[in-house]
Amino acid sequence: MEQVAFYILAFLAIVSALFMITRTNPVHSALWMLLTFFSVAGIFVQLDAEFIAAIQVLVYAGAILVLYLFVVMLLNPKSHGFIKIPFRYAIGTVVSIIIVIQTLIAVKTTDVLGQKGDITDTVISQYGNVKLFGKALFTDFLVPFEIASILLLVAMIGAIVLARKE
Repeated sequence: MEQVAFYILAFLAIVSALFMITRTNPVHSALWMLLTFFSVAGIFVQLDAEFIAAIQVLVYAGAILVLYLFVVMLLNPKSHGFIKIPFRYAIGTVVSIIIVIQTLIAVKTTDVLGQKGDITDTVISQYGNVKLFGKALFTDFLVPFEIASILLLVAMIGAIVLARKE
């Protein structure tokens, strides 16, 4: 039953992500992005990572999506769509196929999935998922975490500068 639920959530995440990037109305894209975030959170729940699922919903579906909609409303793009260039679709399709082939080759030829970690169920029951996640985030992944926060700050400042009237 868990595998069926995973396949449903994964299919829903992929389809909603495709709809998100193919919609011409930015608000509709944001709604599809919200469904993608919730599908990914459901997959995290199935992996017994309830804290990550809650953070997924709070941070991404809450804060990031609201920030995205705030920027969309500030810039007020025309909702009738972008300029459609058929050549753009052909290039996008070719690049997407190349990326999928490169990803499959990388997974097949390298040890990209890594090795099994040393954290067992007894360690998780003793410390909990949240403590282990916090330790990993603020020791091994501190620099990428800080870089992501700086990028979000720069993006927010750039959106405000673009939306400012002269």
